[in-house]
Amino acid sequence: MNAELERIAERRRLLVSQAAAQRFVLAREMAQWKPRLALADRGIAVFRYVRRYPALIASAGVVAALLRPRLSMVWLQRGLLAWQLVSQLRGIRRVRGPRRGA
Repeated sequence: MNAELERIAERRRLLVSQAAAQRFVLAREMAQWKPRLALADRGIAVFRYVRRYPALIASAGVVAALLRPRLSMVWLQRGLLAWQLVSQLRGIRRVRGPRRGA
């Protein structure tokens, strides 16, 4: 029984040291991703803010249109093109339906 406990204790020491090494490697690898993930997090926060206060964004667009009408027309055309593209893609997805079990 004592030999069995020693084997288990040795196995535990090995697993604990492996876990520590893996945590170290993971922390080093994730350090590269930290700035990118922070940027993505900030982008998500901006998106949520825009969804929460659409009137504020619309009023900023109106002010920009009054100050620079030509530039706002360019962005209006781009927005219309993006809206049409998204609408068409949604229509295609509705017709084909979602994929199941790939």
